[in-house]
Amino acid sequence: MSRRSGPCLWTSIPHSGPVPCDRFKHSCCVHRDSVYLLGGRGKSLLNDFWKYNVVRNEWTELDCNCDGAPEEVEEHSMVAYQGLLYVFGGMIDSGYSGKKTPLWLHDADKEQWLCWQEKSTYSQVVPSNRKGHSAVVFESAMYVYGGYIDIKGSSQEFWKLDFDTGTWSLQSPRHGETGPGPRHGHSAMTHTDCMYLFGGLTGLREQGDFWKWSFSTHSWTSIKSLSGPSKLVGHSAVVYKDSMLLFGGGGTQSSPRNNVWRFSFLTQSWERLAALTDSSPPCKSHHCSVGLGPSYQPLAQTAGLMGEGQPGRPRNMGARLRPFKNRCFPAEGSIEMETFCIKNQRNFAQYGGSSNGHAGKKALKETCLTFENQEAFSTEWTCEDSFDAEENMALHLPDLLLVMGGRPLGGHSGISMWQLTLGDL
Repeated sequence: MSRRSGPCLWTSIPHSGPVPCDRFKHSCCVHRDSVYLLGGRGKSLLNDFWKYNVVRNEWTELDCNCDGAPEEVEEHSMVAYQGLLYVFGGMIDSGYSGKKTPLWLHDADKEQWLCWQEKSTYSQVVPSNRKGHSAVVFESAMYVYGGYIDIKGSSQEFWKLDFDTGTWSLQSPRHGETGPGPRHGHSAMTHTDCMYLFGGLTGLREQGDFWKWSFSTHSWTSIKSLSGPSKLVGHSAVVYKDSMLLFGGGGTQSSPRNNVWRFSFLTQSWERLAALTDSSPPCKSHHCSVGLGPSYQPLAQTAGLMGEGQPGRPRNMGARLRPFKNRCFPAEGSIEMETFCIKNQRNFAQYGGSSNGHAGKKALKETCLTFENQEAFSTEWTCEDSFDAEENMALHLPDLLLVMGGRPLGGHSGISMWQLTLGDL
């Protein structure tokens, strides 16, 4: 039986050093212990590219002005698969976008943009540019649903990009079945062998319906419920254990909301999560939400992180490295906010930093990881420990949800960042 969730703890994350400006309609994705952020719209359209190291609470700007990099994009998508980031859609100039497939690849380890045409066999069946679509990863493919196409309006196209062959194909439900229909501004995420889609816009009409796509049977199912969120646009959805968490969004004519909804896949029911007293969640739409820690990883991805022949044991786990113990709600009833500091004199360039000069000149200083931890490492790391530790850190991060950017824009110069921690009853 699925456990009910306790109240949410919201914490604003302070900035230190260079940070991206506040924005909305951008994209984010997670690779190892870092969050990647691309483009969007602030006071104007943006084409910058950033990497946020969660462990060090540090932003690094990456090169986005080279061959192979995207132009200014908004309402695009970005997903990670085996060290590559796949960016799709969001181009502005429809006249130019019709001449190319709006797909870009970035090698996260080498920190360089790749040419998609050189990686794949050219196919004449490719999707056109669009905005406000959804993109999810299942097994070795990316699935793109809907989006707004210039002149045509909302689309119901459902595309699959096979990462192994580099080919696109249209997905069709079984004969006679209907699905969500034309849609943009919705959310989508995967759990086990299904994709779940909620809300969005059909033309100018807001939607509050909930759909499930089965990758095994190639069929859509409408999920009915007596309770749950109202019609939403510009919200976000992530997987959390055996549930889906849905945050923020709003209507086209209404202010953004700060509700957190949890849908249990076991009980097929919705639950609205309350915030702790004096813990004020932000009201946001067209933001990005990313989950870190084992509870936020889809089952297929979690299995891929484990070492061969040792079920449940991460690769290269040394005797000195232990998982964080994330206990937001201790038995005594108090919440301890502890700071985990890493001392390291190693230069960032030696640490796998960018070769473009943005971060290679700056040595690592004593930095902090602010999570709700009961305990952390008790010994100081050596240079030999640091590389293996960062490689494994992503496997042992405490469970947390980061909400980045979104409307309304903040008055401060840096991007709005909030951390959500859940307590299970």
